[in-house]
Amino acid sequence: MKWSLLSLLPLFVSFASAAPSAPEAPKWEFNLKKETSGIVALESIVVSPTLVVFFDRASNDPLQINNHSAWGALWNLETSTVTPLDVLTNSFCASGALLSNGTMASVGGDPRGFVGNPAIQPGNQAIRIFEPCASPTGAGCTLFEDPATLHLLAKRWYPSSIRIFDGSLLIVGGTHVNANFYNVDPENSFEFFPPKESTVRPSAFLERSLPANLFPRIFALPDGKVFMVANNQSIIYDIEANTETILPDIPNNVRVTNPIDGSAILLPLSPPDYTPEVLVCGGTQTDPIDPSLLSSQTPATSQCSRIMLTPEGIAKGWQVEHMLEGRTMPELVHIPNGQVLITNGGGSGFAAISQVPDPVGNSNADHPVLVPSIYTPDLPLGRRISNAGMPNSTIARLYHSSVTLTPQGNFLIAGNNPNGDVNLTVPFSSEFRVQTLDPPFVQLNRPTILSTPKNLKFNSRVTVPIDLPLELTGPGAKLQVALMDLGFSSHAFHSSARLVFMDATISANRKSLTFVTPPNGRVFPPGPATIFLTINDVTSPGAWVMMGSGNSPPTLE
Repeated sequence: MKWSLLSLLPLFVSFASAAPSAPEAPKWEFNLKKETSGIVALESIVVSPTLVVFFDRASNDPLQINNHSAWGALWNLETSTVTPLDVLTNSFCASGALLSNGTMASVGGDPRGFVGNPAIQPGNQAIRIFEPCASPTGAGCTLFEDPATLHLLAKRWYPSSIRIFDGSLLIVGGTHVNANFYNVDPENSFEFFPPKESTVRPSAFLERSLPANLFPRIFALPDGKVFMVANNQSIIYDIEANTETILPDIPNNVRVTNPIDGSAILLPLSPPDYTPEVLVCGGTQTDPIDPSLLSSQTPATSQCSRIMLTPEGIAKGWQVEHMLEGRTMPELVHIPNGQVLITNGGGSGFAAISQVPDPVGNSNADHPVLVPSIYTPDLPLGRRISNAGMPNSTIARLYHSSVTLTPQGNFLIAGNNPNGDVNLTVPFSSEFRVQTLDPPFVQLNRPTILSTPKNLKFNSRVTVPIDLPLELTGPGAKLQVALMDLGFSSHAFHSSARLVFMDATISANRKSLTFVTPPNGRVFPPGPATIFLTINDVTSPGAWVMMGSGNSPPTLE
């Protein structure tokens, strides 16, 4: 039998149409976890390579412990499962950080108890301790509290806290009572944990920035001083001299602290100068007046303001740019390659619950922003912010949401509860679903840091073994090694979050990485850190290390 060329054409066409298409390039993706958080994760902090501590208020959360609702929990990053923690004091609207010895300290909280939770104690002087946990699953790891003997000097609800150059915490601001929207009974002072002094330090800055000065955005600068922004005002605070240097106000009447929440971040620090720059985004162009005149529909600002904290930069003042949309209650989080993730928040309204005349359900905010953006600090002004290729989360993350970078290199996102208790029947109901936002590199072969010393000394050259995919080792590859504090997420702010780039080289045989650690504990406060190796924007899993001696604070390195 003879076959003509013509008779074969349909067969070739059929084969051609069935040929597999080229694989899609990897992209950012939201992934919903099968297990829920059990408590509303309004605060989160990574405490080990595998564990995250969540805190909520004392309420009717479904997760149970000792025959009552839990308001603390451990989230296992490897298994996406949750275990309750027994908390004595009300951790609602607290702050926290990791100390130089790896201990997590959660400070402050709600002065009120809650019906249905036995023996709950007020949280506004509380100090909750979670010591370093060697178990990958958290087995045997507990929270320690002793309110009678271990407590703050002052009552603080809605404070901020950061780890400073000696490995201790600086604790800033707060309110004494259940304030109705604004800070009407303020604690305008600073204190330390562990305590350094028998009394608090009064702050003229916090006094000036009333009434919207809760959860001030604070950053430890590489000279040991502290930048602070509250309301629309900013200062540099010298801890050792106990002096405040007034800086320019945020431009265009934009306010950025609770309940008019924007967010802020210390941009990556790079050798040799470690020049500090701060970025502040979101909030509202609204004077802090009577909340009865405000609305859930009041537009949030799209403004981002950036300042270089050198004499020349301060003289130039804030540089203004704009997000792709207005956001109230966004959060800014470092990406290991030096970019910044902008996520969560709403397009209008305010923080807090049911104080405006037109709440949506009980939410003072509306129009959730569901698509994250990426901020690239070293691009020209006007081209730094993009959401190209970014996914839609589909889940509102407004008041009482949290997000944190994980040692795995993705972002854990949870929470949302602009309600007085668990409420599943209103718009913007209590949210227990947990997502990760996964960068494109999680779908690729990634570099790996095979091992590291447990402790790293400052100003030292360190060589560690690595494994590199062949496709990442060509000439001209962009190499970045980031030393990071993953921070404590609460109320649209990631306190203590920090990224310090380290000078680094890869050996000729591609088997080892050598990097130079920061010069001192002012550039990177001593304590837990995560090292990420990034080559051409493909980032390794993080290596968990202790920067410095690991001694209890205060420590001199």
